[in-house]
Amino acid sequence: MQYVLIIHEVAAYPAWKAIFDQAANIRKNAGEISYQLLRYDNDANNIVHFSQWSSLDNARRFFESPELVEIRKKAGVKVPSFIYLEEIEHGVL
Repeated sequence: MQYVLIIHEVAAYPAWKAIFDQAANIRKNAGEISYQLLRYDNDANNIVHFSQWSSLDNARRFFESPELVEIRKKAGVKVPSFIYLEEIEHGVL
């Protein structure tokens, strides 16, 4: 499985979330399979987006696209950090 972990601060979570939701079909068509949103416990505007992708190439192509750069600006995203990950083990305790 391939995953992307994105950590970013946003100007205002409600505004960011509305744009995030509007982009659901774009993300799905690019290869995003599932996602989780988390936030820092002491700052609602520091967001962690953890998602599963069909391939890391698809994820990189999507996140580095000029279209997404513009969407991030519109959503008030401040300097995102992207970490591309491959699963090596999964368990439930």
